[in-house]
Amino acid sequence: MTPKRFALTPGEPAGIGPDLCLLLAAQPQPHPLIAITSRDLLVERAAQLGLAVSLLEVDADALPDHPAPAGSLYVWDTPLGAPVRTGQLDTANAAFVLQTLIRAAQGCLDGLFAGMITAPVHKGVINDGGIAFSGHTEFLADLTATEQVVMMLATGDLRVALVTTHLPLREVADAVTAERLERVTRILHADLQRKFGLARPRILVCGLNPHAGESGHLGREEIDIIEPTLERLRAEGMDLRGPLPADTLFTPKYLQHCDAVLAMYHDQGLPVLKYKGFGAAVNVTLGLPIIRTSVDHGTALDLAGTGKIDTGSLRVALDTAYRMAETF
Repeated sequence: MTPKRFALTPGEPAGIGPDLCLLLAAQPQPHPLIAITSRDLLVERAAQLGLAVSLLEVDADALPDHPAPAGSLYVWDTPLGAPVRTGQLDTANAAFVLQTLIRAAQGCLDGLFAGMITAPVHKGVINDGGIAFSGHTEFLADLTATEQVVMMLATGDLRVALVTTHLPLREVADAVTAERLERVTRILHADLQRKFGLARPRILVCGLNPHAGESGHLGREEIDIIEPTLERLRAEGMDLRGPLPADTLFTPKYLQHCDAVLAMYHDQGLPVLKYKGFGAAVNVTLGLPIIRTSVDHGTALDLAGTGKIDTGSLRVALDTAYRMAETF
């Protein structure tokens, strides 16, 4: 396997992102992994955690072609806006967080990196810092001039993609339009092929309403929108099954014969996935011209600097990005 470079962004500097990077350095990686963050931040956090990690400084003009030895970490130094107090948010570092994402994403676009892996950011402090920010996904879509992206989480052999994401429940039904459903399904299908190497992806599609509408008695979205859209896409050769009742779709009878589930809204699909694999799941942004994976948890400010964290989700995010890069 030929080594490829990957970018790692630690996210909110007061949270557990820097800790994750340092803990990760204990084990060798199969590819050169470059942490885009403040070197001073990592030095201070390593001392706080009692970790001996060798920080190997690199930059855009001198990126390594071989993995770092165990116990060391490549760092592309990115200046902080203000000193970091572990566990305490500071709006002065909002621009710093976004700068790390810009460096990573632009590096992917320029061919410096095969993909980027992100630790959690804190949306609130970025917005409080005067920068409109709704999340990694939307920020990277804007940065890469991508019109439509799709959120997909995965753990083990279960993948769940979403037609709608962070919407109030009362707005979901209006957002599930034929146009949106078609775009999302096309992106999911295409990226399962391009980035996961699945020649003919098998996709299960949830209904929107209980019992998938019960033949129209519990809602007509399945009859009027979902089924006609799926029929058009099936005519093109896509392997789509549904709409199926979400309360029975997530059972072995169905899941053993699929490559991904398409849920209509956030809390229809993700509770099942997180119950199955919280702490060992990965968030993948589909539709981007680059590979981006992320952990499935938040900044955990109260755990930063304590050493009482689990690197499981970050390891899954790394492994997923590595595998995706083999086919993309």
